[in-house]
Amino acid sequence: MKGEEAVSEVASRFGVRQPMIKQWGRALLDGASGVFERGGHKTPVIDEDRVRELHAKIGELPVANSFLQKS
Repeated sequence: MKGEEAVSEVASRFGVRQPMIKQWGRALLDGASGVFERGGHKTPVIDEDRVRELHAKIGELPVANSFLQKS
């Protein structure tokens, strides 16, 4: 980002392709200002269906553990 090294040098040093370095640089420049904004916390999006699915799996674990302990 400072321009001290060529993109090709950075890509070679880290073993990634040049377009990836450029993409990361754009992402940094586009999103860096949001890091310093006051009150810029985003409310997390909660997927209620996924939460229900995970709660169901949590409920199944004690049954599975009990079954396996008896085996």
